[in-house]
Amino acid sequence: MQLFHARPCRGILRTCAALLIGAAAIFAAHAQKSYDTGATDTTIKIGHLVPYSGPVSAYGTIGKSAGAWFDKVNAEGGINGRKVQFISLDDAYTPSKTVEQARKLVEQDEVLLLFGTLGTAHNMAIRRYMNARKVPQLFVASGATRFGDPKDFPWTMGWQPTYQTEGLIYAEHILKTRPDAKIAILMQNDDFGKDFLKGFLDGLGDKARRMVVAQSTYEVTDPTIDSQMVNLKASGADTFFNISTPKFAAQAIRKAADIGWKPTQYLSSVSMSVSAVIKPAGYENAQGVISATYLRDPADERWKNTRELEDYKAFMARYYPGGDVMDSNNVLGYSSAQTLEHVLRQAGDNLTRENIMKIAANLSLTLPMLYPGIDVKTSANDFYPIERMQLLRFAGTRFEPVGPVMGR
Repeated sequence: MQLFHARPCRGILRTCAALLIGAAAIFAAHAQKSYDTGATDTTIKIGHLVPYSGPVSAYGTIGKSAGAWFDKVNAEGGINGRKVQFISLDDAYTPSKTVEQARKLVEQDEVLLLFGTLGTAHNMAIRRYMNARKVPQLFVASGATRFGDPKDFPWTMGWQPTYQTEGLIYAEHILKTRPDAKIAILMQNDDFGKDFLKGFLDGLGDKARRMVVAQSTYEVTDPTIDSQMVNLKASGADTFFNISTPKFAAQAIRKAADIGWKPTQYLSSVSMSVSAVIKPAGYENAQGVISATYLRDPADERWKNTRELEDYKAFMARYYPGGDVMDSNNVLGYSSAQTLEHVLRQAGDNLTRENIMKIAANLSLTLPMLYPGIDVKTSANDFYPIERMQLLRFAGTRFEPVGPVMGR
């Protein structure tokens, strides 16, 4: 009788063991997936803010090109099987509106992270909020140095080269090529302009007092900068540093020509778009303008027939046909979105905000439309992904390289 009962007991035990092992395997499979708000088995919600309206609405195309990239990603199966829901809102380049829209994205739309929010003052307005909520404020579309402070603001990271780095590069070039220059500066009166100015003055060092003969500022709500340009010309300056956003950059280049002022011009890279700035200013008025880049210019004949440019053009034709393929702002949206895609793919099934920041702080990659010799690198102590630039000079209808890649 004992043997009779022992056999079924052993069978039951084996069955129970198999069930337990199966249940454990199912549990383990689920346990391997870790999500924070904004991520599920099927979806990743990304928040984005850019001025689609207002005085710098030319930047709105950055949001459209980034969104188009995620349309492409979704059409090809998404990221690790998950579709990206890219929620891009207009803040009209107004910091108070940025705060309102960021809160909506985090608290109502429940995004996993904010990506590519544009503007220095605008990102400053939400930085403490984002860090208090421990929501990634990732790949900020501003070159402000303060967006690379992992100690005090570990949830905020920039993407493009800092304005101070760019300012230093221009100063170094002036000291090398025009040591006796008399410099006039036009500056947007906000954190963007002040950060650029600091890098530039630091680069000039103790020569700044002698070399800078005039400075003038403008507000983003000003209709024109005509009076500022007249005053800068009157200073006798032979070198002009134009720290402005696209609308005002185009106005400044055109006004300099209208009043017969022909200084050597340095133009902040945020406004070097041929289609959005140089063309409206007049090609003839922009000859010799010096700027810097970290991206390939799609209008540059040197990239013609390259795989990188052909892929970019094919992407624009299919996913953003209404966009200007020659606008460098679209290259920015395309490239920064590729960086975020890389981070999200690396995260796999561990889509927690903490893991996303960990991956973002351990990058080493190249992107197809970055300028050759420039890459994306970060570490736990280095939240500046791109730190090198190439000087360019406008000639004919395009910018041409000047010297080697500069920076760290």
